[in-house]
Amino acid sequence: MKRIVLICSCLLLLPGVSLLPKSLNPSLAKSPSVSEPNSSTLDHGGKIETKYDGFNHETVVTLKKMRITCGGARGLQSTLEQTCVSLVASLHCPGKQLDYVRYAKLQLIFETKDWDKRHPLEERELFVVADGERLRLGRMELVTQNVAGDRGIDVMKEVLEVSVPYQTFDKIARAKTVEIKVGKTVFALQEKNLDALGDLNIRVKF
Repeated sequence: MKRIVLICSCLLLLPGVSLLPKSLNPSLAKSPSVSEPNSSTLDHGGKIETKYDGFNHETVVTLKKMRITCGGARGLQSTLEQTCVSLVASLHCPGKQLDYVRYAKLQLIFETKDWDKRHPLEERELFVVADGERLRLGRMELVTQNVAGDRGIDVMKEVLEVSVPYQTFDKIARAKTVEIKVGKTVFALQEKNLDALGDLNIRVKF
């Protein structure tokens, strides 16, 4: 009789096992978020970070400083000889959300040993050709322009920036080819730069 009671007790416990919440299953405890970027988008080498700016009450998603070219390429040596160019891009979303982008900001960083390579006020108009479409982004503002020592050699560093509507940035981020012209300086974004901008773009839900 005791054996029959024991068997019946075990049978009564079995249905309870199937009723346990699936979250207790270790294999289901962690599922990837739908907003998590695909691993293939991380091969560009750029660094993207998201921060809330309490002073300006906005969430900023930023592609940190990323090298574009150093010394010129494809016949552009005349405008970029001994000059390194880098890019910083940021998306500015009001409040604590990523559903709406108020505007985008682009920074171009020029580092050269030649002080004459700087961009005076009349040579700061920014033009972009994205997949053949010419976009005029306006006059860039000077953020910094100084000289720093690098292994005993003076290097001039110039940072220019411009704010653009998100729709304009979206065109650039989705393009397969992008050429940039600032004054007399002309260069093209590399594939890794385009991948990084595309990665930045998918971080928001606009």
